[in-house]
Amino acid sequence: MSEHSHPELPDLPYDYDALEPHISEQVLTWHHDTHHQGYVNGLEAAEETLAENRAAGDFGGSGGAIRNVTHNGSGHYLHTLFWENMSANGGGEPEGDLRERIEEDFGSYEGWKGEFEAAASAAGGWALLVYDPVAKQLRNLVVDKHDQGALWGSHPILALDVWEHSYYYDYGPARGDFVDAFFEVVDWDHVAEQYAKVSSRVE
Repeated sequence: MSEHSHPELPDLPYDYDALEPHISEQVLTWHHDTHHQGYVNGLEAAEETLAENRAAGDFGGSGGAIRNVTHNGSGHYLHTLFWENMSANGGGEPEGDLRERIEEDFGSYEGWKGEFEAAASAAGGWALLVYDPVAKQLRNLVVDKHDQGALWGSHPILALDVWEHSYYYDYGPARGDFVDAFFEVVDWDHVAEQYAKVSSRVE
């Protein structure tokens, strides 16, 4: 039987106060140490339940545990990408191949950004920029919770968390102000790396 690695909470790739004033040290502390940790814990517990059910040959609770894997796993994976998508030296606009692809698929950077901001306004969870390897193009997605609104096979390369725990302490109900602040810390180099990685597999 193969040994599965246990899910672990990754360290932030910067100090907790590195994104101030755009995202406060307090919010990053709560968001990373409590909320993200909760999804890691939930994923591990669900996987343990599934393993126990397989060993016992009793699958009565497995359906719910599978749902919990999807919910918590998606929360874990998207939060990890969210942290990596930001840096103290972020901001500006994308360049190079990613910029060209955004202009090709959305008409212009402004066309992409306006649509992404609309996704962030509509979402009950996440706005995502993904690479769709079937259509071979970039798309924006509106995701509710962590896993409702996914497009099968697509790879997130930019994730914006618009759950209230990510911004309410800093911005109150002004989600749009938080989205503006996110663009001040986006690490486009990281997004470009993700794009290059996933697009090279199919093109």
